Amino acid sequence: MYGTADRRAYGVALDGRFGQAYNEEAFRYFLQIERKRAARARRPVLLLLLDLRDPPKRMSIDPPRASKLFDCLCCCLRETDVVGWYREDRVAAAVLTQVDGGGPPEVTAVIRQRVSSALRERLSADVARHLRVRVYQLRPGPKG
Repeated sequence: MYGTADRRAYGVALDGRFGQAYNEEAFRYFLQIERKRAARARRPVLLLLLDLRDPPKRMSIDPPRASKLFDCLCCCLRETDVVGWYREDRVAAAVLTQVDGGGPPEVTAVIRQRVSSALRERLSADVARHLRVRVYQLRPGPKG
C-alpha cells in the first residue's frame, strides 16, 4: 500500500474499500484520454457529476463523506470507469466509457437513476438528499 505522499504522486486522492478516486488533475487527465479514445471509436463518453445542491459558497465535501461517496460510486459503476474529483473537494465525478443501451436521453436517464438509487441506499438520508446527480453525454467532435 502506498503512503499518502506516494498516492498523491500517482494522482490518487482516496483509497476506498472498492477502488480508488483520483485527484482533480489526474481525473481530468483520464477524462481527456477517454474523450480521445471515444472520438477515435466515434462513441460518446458519459460524464457523471455529483455535488451538493444549493451549497453555501465554497462549501466542500469533507473527507469522511467523500470516502463514502466514492465507495458508493465504485460499487454501482464498472471497474473500467474512472472515478475522482472534477472540482477538488466539491464535485465528484466518473467517466463512463463504451456505453451502449440506447440514445443519449435513455442512457443518461438510466445511469442517473441507477447512481441516485445506489446513493440513497448506501448513504444517510441527510447526505443523499443534498447530492445532485448530473450525467452528460460528451459526443466526439469532428475528425481533424
